[in-house]
Amino acid sequence: MNQLCLEEVGDPLAMERAGPKVAILLGTFRGQQYLAEQLNSIAAQTHSNWAVWASDDGSTDDTLAILASFRSQWPVGRLSIQAGPGKGFVANFLALTCSTGIKADYYAYSDQDDIWEADKLERALQWLESIPPDIPALYCARTRLVDSNNQEIGFSPLFGNPCFTNALVQNIAGGNTMVFNNAARALLQQAGAQLPVVFHDWWVYMAVTGCGGKVFFDPVPALRYRQHEGNVIGVNSSWQARLQRMRKLWQGQHRQWNADHIAALRQLENRLTPENREILNQFAQAREKSLLPRLVHLGRSGVSRQSRLGNIALFAAAIFKKL
Repeated sequence: MNQLCLEEVGDPLAMERAGPKVAILLGTFRGQQYLAEQLNSIAAQTHSNWAVWASDDGSTDDTLAILASFRSQWPVGRLSIQAGPGKGFVANFLALTCSTGIKADYYAYSDQDDIWEADKLERALQWLESIPPDIPALYCARTRLVDSNNQEIGFSPLFGNPCFTNALVQNIAGGNTMVFNNAARALLQQAGAQLPVVFHDWWVYMAVTGCGGKVFFDPVPALRYRQHEGNVIGVNSSWQARLQRMRKLWQGQHRQWNADHIAALRQLENRLTPENREILNQFAQAREKSLLPRLVHLGRSGVSRQSRLGNIALFAAAIFKKL
């Protein structure tokens, strides 16, 4: 482990020399099987000025004991443990995000079962430090997919052109790769933790792009994303996942998701750029119009997914009023 991590965490001058501070927001729930490996990968980061804030959502296995063990081994202040709201992983991450007791220069989401590449934080900060601090900024990245035994099985999709018109209808950014600045966090705190959003990472992508922030999708994998039976969310690029999404679309689930997201974005209406406020209004109106006006408003909004098949599905959903 980095010597600074072990010996100098309590020295303010040493931490200043180590660069900006990153608060790692770790959501846990019955994560005993892989949690230690994830914590060890955090400890091995080449960027050494970090602290973990773990919010446990009611684990009944050894998760809390593992966290307590690492807290006792690490220097004071490296790992804080708190109780989550007990309302699922989205509410847990949003509660961490909005907690006024957590202060840092940057914030990184962490799942309990991944393995971070050693330069994950370093790469994120290289880009984030290039953005003026008053501009909301979000780093996210591709992932290397591994099975339950950490054997490589592929990569997550390679996306490009992050923007609000995409964020309204698709999440390209995995929360486990996200690192964001205080300007982005201020937006999330303004909207609050009590939001009916589908996924916390999708919400961050929408909020940052909608309010004129910058998003960078790193094509270099930031972590080893473990795919196993206990995943709350896995990579959704398989044909089985696509069929499941289509089923949810036709059952009306996506229409409810869009309604929830529109309501959440209204909480930031005064922070949306004028252009994006108009895009949101066009998209919201398109959902309620009859067929031809619906398609016209959808076209004016400019919303799109990042694949041809995805855009075909989007157009079909608009025709059958499933948006």
